[in-house]
Amino acid sequence: MNQTVQKRRAAPRDAPEPRTNDPERTMADIIDVATHEFSEKGLAGARIDAIAESTRTSKRMIYYYFGSKEGLYIRVLEEAYRRIRAIEAGLHLEDLAPEDALRRLVGFTVDYQLANPDFIRLVMTENIHRGEYLAQSKLIQKLNVPAIEGLRRVYERGVEAGVFRAGLDPVDLHMSISALSFFNTANRHTFALIFKRDLGSPAAVVARRDSIIEMIVRFVRR
Repeated sequence: MNQTVQKRRAAPRDAPEPRTNDPERTMADIIDVATHEFSEKGLAGARIDAIAESTRTSKRMIYYYFGSKEGLYIRVLEEAYRRIRAIEAGLHLEDLAPEDALRRLVGFTVDYQLANPDFIRLVMTENIHRGEYLAQSKLIQKLNVPAIEGLRRVYERGVEAGVFRAGLDPVDLHMSISALSFFNTANRHTFALIFKRDLGSPAAVVARRDSIIEMIVRFVRR
């Protein structure tokens, strides 16, 4: 056997394994990297080249899976909303008394948004685009229906039990919960600098979380 054939057969032990033919995993990897790229640089500043390099794929492959840069961005938005709603659905709010359920929901929203700044920046980016790309996704519309219905059931149970006041709009209540939780992350750095507060300390995080929960509960409580 000649030396050339021997060299071809004797691959080094530390050679990287070839990428498996797993389209779902590849797409998931691309979406994961693209989430950070879009959240950091926005739609205009994000680069498909950078995403391809980080995922060991090619621009051609990304366009094959997602159609375009905008198509990938929409998929990133869809996955961002899918994740938060999937976890939200597992809170088992129906097993709790109405006020306890509301406290759990508000606390989860605060915690999730604080732990996922990429989600906050994606939402901010999409608001800069006036919801242009979100409007193109029927999936995002469907994903948010259960969130409102879950809150509506908690609220209606509270009204029936005599612990929540009547006449509130669940969508408006959802907006208030989101607003407080969103600001807590989106404006964290500027607020801390302007008012000389260490908002990142464990004590400050807990205090702010408790304050947001109390504001919502006292607003709803009868």
